[in-house]
Amino acid sequence: MSFSIPDKINVLWFLPTHGDSRYLGTQKGGRPVDLPYLQQVAKAADTLGYYGVLIPTGRSCEDSWVVASALAPITERLRYLIAVRPGLLSPTLAARMTATLDRFSEGRLLINIVTGGDPAENAGDGFFADHATRYEITDEFLDIYRALLHGEHVNYVGKHFKIDDGHILFPSFQKNGPPLYFGGSSEAGAHVAAKHIDKYLTWGEPPALVAEKISKVRQLAEKQGHDISFGIRLHVIVRETEREAWQEADRLISHLSDETISKAQKVFARMDSVGQARMSALHGGKRDKLEISPNLWAGVGLVRGGAGTALVGDPDTVAERIDEYRRLGIDTFIFSGYPHLEEAYQFGELVLPLLPTAHPIRATSNLNNMGPFGETIAGDHRPGSHAA
Repeated sequence: MSFSIPDKINVLWFLPTHGDSRYLGTQKGGRPVDLPYLQQVAKAADTLGYYGVLIPTGRSCEDSWVVASALAPITERLRYLIAVRPGLLSPTLAARMTATLDRFSEGRLLINIVTGGDPAENAGDGFFADHATRYEITDEFLDIYRALLHGEHVNYVGKHFKIDDGHILFPSFQKNGPPLYFGGSSEAGAHVAAKHIDKYLTWGEPPALVAEKISKVRQLAEKQGHDISFGIRLHVIVRETEREAWQEADRLISHLSDETISKAQKVFARMDSVGQARMSALHGGKRDKLEISPNLWAGVGLVRGGAGTALVGDPDTVAERIDEYRRLGIDTFIFSGYPHLEEAYQFGELVLPLLPTAHPIRATSNLNNMGPFGETIAGDHRPGSHAA
């Protein structure tokens, strides 16, 4: 099966609405995340030229819709990838919310369809469906939700939803609604993606495993006559040298105790998410073999659910690893790093300029302080370039 390799990519950053820190798994270095801090991260991402930001969802996070509504007015180009939760929200209400925020942000909304993989958390929200049923609900939900955003009047009788003349009066800014993103590694998840989704997301597994997953979903989508594209979610640790980057990776988990790792792994084990099981299997809860593929480090996943791997290295190396995924067919990359404000600049200044982005990034030629750049020497003259 042939496919075209994307020439350009979109690069998103992450808003840490569940908290931020200099270290994983400890209160040391912890940083409160309030609206002013999230504004700083969003403005940094907007200024540096990231395509958008992912806002996470779940009971450990601030609500993604409220956060996006608060941040969209203070940014100019930044898009917001926020969660719609089938089973927690009716498809008609979700369509109205989507259309409204898409209009108010002038088309800067992206939608992340999240089925939910933690039965304990779902139960806390009054949602008790098992894994298979959750994907049945998601499938029916998307039948209705997509039709509404296409401007249709919906009459629907399914196993889980019944709608009589559902419609929205005020259309979305983007024709037929914002693009739909979705990640699901199970068979049921792959079939939902192949039928409904614009952008299928995977967590950062080694390239060979990612290639297998992409091939499977692409084949299913082709059978449905549906076009689909692909994205990946990764952390990143980039420094000017490879040695510094790996030292930073070690430092990130330097206060992480074995007890904390054990507790986290027990929580992950209770989940029925196939994607989470695949993440956990990459390291097995052990610290001894965390580089699971060249420059792909699984240390984050020792205590963090969901995306648990990071690209680690100097700028050129990290850019090459990103390009390796691009050559598999991935055109969207969602990155994060600890702490998220500083690391938005580290990655944005060291790596973004090396990537074939489909969106404009900050270029020094556009700054008011015309070059050469750097602090003015002795308040008298500007620095010049020196040959190595």
